[in-house]
Amino acid sequence: MKLLASFLLLIGVTLLIRSTALTSLAVRGIVIDALAFATVVWALRYGESWGTGFGFALGLAADLDAAHWLGRHALVLALVGYVVGRSSLSLVRESPGTQLVLLFLVTLVHQAWIAAFDFGGVFAWGPLFHRVILAALITAPVGTLLLMLLRIVTGTPLFHATAQSGPSA
Repeated sequence: MKLLASFLLLIGVTLLIRSTALTSLAVRGIVIDALAFATVVWALRYGESWGTGFGFALGLAADLDAAHWLGRHALVLALVGYVVGRSSLSLVRESPGTQLVLLFLVTLVHQAWIAAFDFGGVFAWGPLFHRVILAALITAPVGTLLLMLLRIVTGTPLFHATAQSGPSA
């Protein structure tokens, strides 16, 4: 029950931050992908099953919040949650380098998928490339610094539980 409450709370907080604080930055061209960040963190902590479910639920809620094609975020975030959760068994999850690379790659995939729906035609490749790369270059270090800060504040490793531990973690 505690894990389900955390699941729903993180989805709500992520959507709230995305639709309030990060919107003003996005208007200025600074895109921080909170959806990709939250999905990576949850999948690293709880593995592929919970990562897939979290990515799908967060993506579906983001699609409903943005009032566009249903499933646009849900599909890619579910896939990202599965891949990151599956690979979390063989990764050093506490390593800032690992987190930086994962956040960069996941943001790149998520933003490219979303941008494919926003832009059309060959002439849109320039702005699409700029938006996707810029988002990945900003989200990865910001997310890694946030995880380092959380680790320092809590004084415990964020991903100390095994990925397959499930609800008891």
